[in-house]
Amino acid sequence: MSTALSAPARAAARRKAFGRALMAAPLIVLLLVFLVYPVGQLLLLSVWGAKGFSLQAYAPLFSSPLYINVLLITLKISAITTLLSVIGGYPIAYLISVSAPERKARLLFWVLLSFWTSFLVRAFAWIVILGRRGVVNHLLLSLGLADQPADLLYNFSSVIIGMVHALMPLAILTMLSVMENIDRTLPRAASTLGARPGTAFWKIYFPLSLPGVAAAAIMVFVTAIGFFIVPALLGGRRETMITQLIIDQVLQTMNWGFAGAISVLLLVVVLVVFLAYDKLVGLSTMTGSGSTRPAKATSGGLSQRIGDALLTALGTASDALISLFPHRKTASGKAPLPLVFFVVALLVLMSLPAVLMIPLSFGSGGLNWPPRGFTLEWYEQMLQSPVWGQALMRSLLVGLGTGFLAMLIGTPAAFLLVRSDMKGKGAILAFVLSPIVVPRMIIAVGLFYMFARIGLVGTALGLILGHTVVAVPYVVMTMMAVLRNYDTRLDLAAQSLGARPLATLRYVTLPILGAGMLSSFLFAFATSFDELTIALFASGGLNATLPKQFWDEVTLQVSPMIAAVSTCLFIFIAVLIFVADRLRRRSLAS
Repeated sequence: MSTALSAPARAAARRKAFGRALMAAPLIVLLLVFLVYPVGQLLLLSVWGAKGFSLQAYAPLFSSPLYINVLLITLKISAITTLLSVIGGYPIAYLISVSAPERKARLLFWVLLSFWTSFLVRAFAWIVILGRRGVVNHLLLSLGLADQPADLLYNFSSVIIGMVHALMPLAILTMLSVMENIDRTLPRAASTLGARPGTAFWKIYFPLSLPGVAAAAIMVFVTAIGFFIVPALLGGRRETMITQLIIDQVLQTMNWGFAGAISVLLLVVVLVVFLAYDKLVGLSTMTGSGSTRPAKATSGGLSQRIGDALLTALGTASDALISLFPHRKTASGKAPLPLVFFVVALLVLMSLPAVLMIPLSFGSGGLNWPPRGFTLEWYEQMLQSPVWGQALMRSLLVGLGTGFLAMLIGTPAAFLLVRSDMKGKGAILAFVLSPIVVPRMIIAVGLFYMFARIGLVGTALGLILGHTVVAVPYVVMTMMAVLRNYDTRLDLAAQSLGARPLATLRYVTLPILGAGMLSSFLFAFATSFDELTIALFASGGLNATLPKQFWDEVTLQVSPMIAAVSTCLFIFIAVLIFVADRLRRRSLAS
């Protein structure tokens, strides 16, 4: 009897396991074939040549101080960028987390707009702002603060400005994912016990938000290490970063072994940073949860007393600043005016560079500030240029293909991670997010080497596959957020009325989740539409995407037509993010 009863149970378990495997298989196969294999092959080239195993490719790294100096410069720029991005982004994330829904949506829109606006557009905008005939020099000369234009470009300061401007939105969104889960009643409880607003924040709220700060720091730091757009456009020879060396070794000398050795060095640095991060606070903080590391007891308590004294001093200083604005009722939950003014100023600075491209695109005086006259010449040249037209159509084609493929592959994986109770979900999620962790340059070079051997360089299919690898984590994260807010009782009600699982999925689940799926598609499309690193290698000389064409124009010649292209890209992304955000909010509210 027991055997007869256990057979159907075993069959049901096998069907359940097969269904889970079927949901995860497309994503796992994609990452194994187009992430693990090409990256592993690139790293293997550094130790395996025509004569077999050899470490000769690593000799130049340690025989000359040049490469160690470049690594140190990369770490220095990344560390300063991380520090400034987290410090500047924290007040913005905090204000968004405590704001009412309508204000939160408005503030979040501007952060998302800055996050998705092309790195190329923002970097080029800083060239115009900091140039000898740019906005800053014009202001200095007009106010009589300078007798001649200052050299503000192609130095360390301009690189830091561009890097912080590019990566601060990433820090904000990462910290926000943790701050939104903090219990708001705790600071209010401290206030009812006599704590003033500033003290309640620093002593209660700030310690609870530290996991988000740590997660933002690691994300910004790792992204900055693999960055090359801003240093290449705004820096000089002394600000060369390690990813620029990889580009030179592949595109100029085709030295795959040395490019692999540099990639190994870069990957080792990233892994060391992640291991240190995991040891200190735990990788679980990157998903928005608190630290899993137990707090160590302090015998003497010196560090704890110093930290407590520092937080007390910050709370006292904050209360003194808030008291200067007596008409603001901070106890009611409203943010203090100094914080509001500071956040608005930062959001303006984050959006201003790209917005300044709009008047320049209609000016007849080129890229000099202030714009003179009015003309549509640059838009006419852009529309009449077959090169820009082909690049636009190619980016749209690749973006649409990437969006559909990433949505089809990522959505079932999100269902599996949210709905199932299987073991090892944490490992699967870490594997899904690995394209975000591995420096984009290593992925791009590995794919280029692989595509060159199978004939996919310069093809739309190669770009779609490469872009899907880096876009699918955003689809999974978006759909996981939507599914966590989905009322599963609707599915149970349909099944109780006789609907089979596939019918429930088709007629109940997918129609309700349609807005969330479309939102994830748009985010994947935006990721592909702005992707340069993979396109720089895999697009081919005559089959450039829009970012690749933009890069070629900026690095070879600076034409006012670039301002027109920047304006169109900025408006396009603004509309795209607005629609995606509306769809996401509608899906969460349903």
